[in-house]
Amino acid sequence: MLLAACGQTTGNSAPSGAGESSNTSGTAPAASASQGSESTESETVIFQAGNGDIEVPRNPQRIVDLTNFYTGYFLALGVKPIGVSAGAMENPYFEGKLDGVENVGIDPSPEKILELNPDLIITFTGAEGIDQLEQIAPVVAIDYGKKNYKDQIIDFGKLTNKEQAAKDWVDQWEARINELKPQVEAAVGSKTVSILNPYAKGLYVFGHNYGRGGEIIYDEFGLKAPPEAQKEAIDSGAGWASISLEKLPEFAGDIIFTCPWAGDSSDPKIVYDSAVWKGLPAVKAGHVFQLNPNADTYNDPVSLEAQMKFISDSLLSVK
Repeated sequence: MLLAACGQTTGNSAPSGAGESSNTSGTAPAASASQGSESTESETVIFQAGNGDIEVPRNPQRIVDLTNFYTGYFLALGVKPIGVSAGAMENPYFEGKLDGVENVGIDPSPEKILELNPDLIITFTGAEGIDQLEQIAPVVAIDYGKKNYKDQIIDFGKLTNKEQAAKDWVDQWEARINELKPQVEAAVGSKTVSILNPYAKGLYVFGHNYGRGGEIIYDEFGLKAPPEAQKEAIDSGAGWASISLEKLPEFAGDIIFTCPWAGDSSDPKIVYDSAVWKGLPAVKAGHVFQLNPNADTYNDPVSLEAQMKFISDSLLSVK
């Protein structure tokens, strides 16, 4: 999972990104008892994580986040981790927000993490070495992509004792969507939209829950993908599909968001310079918009806010 979060993929394995579901979880005060004195608020709480019910600090101060994809949630809540993985450090949307934060690299050793003296460690469910990390500090493992971003920020709000900040972010986000959606609908009309990434064996077609702006384009703005893309990448629930270059015209919309695939070293010009690509109606009409391969795989609140501006500006420019 950590490899996937860094955008490493081979063969026909699933591309890195984020998924969603409607499941939620929360926290409850840890059991405590005092003798001969009034009960006081516990310094710890129980958090329902992917690795079980974990006793964590009520107000964690020294968080090491090993996930890349969830760092932006903490930043949106005003909680700066003391250590994050290399991928988060490379996200341009986090520029200036991680000053003073330790880059623990791609695959940090327990010794490296121990040096930071964390009081909470965030990782993925199923990540290797969780038992070793648990010897350092409480470990909260996240089921990658299990929750949509709104549910996830509420969950992290509970984890960090920032519930109101989490609710405020959701409210502000929904207000912005409600403001932009009618404008986007009027500009786009009945046009279809595709999210396409060239890679070594063809193209990835992305849907509603794998980053790259899909959450905004399909879920929030309610725009439609071409029928084949809708079926394979959205209605299937997978969030993505892999196609050959020959099938591209069936999956290409009237509007295309695209970028090279960050998970391999293939040359995207194999697609972009092809007659098939150049013959697409979206290409001929100038309705192709380039995403950032180092940032737009993310769908955390900070990244989504940046994507919102680019995506809405792009869609509103369509004529």
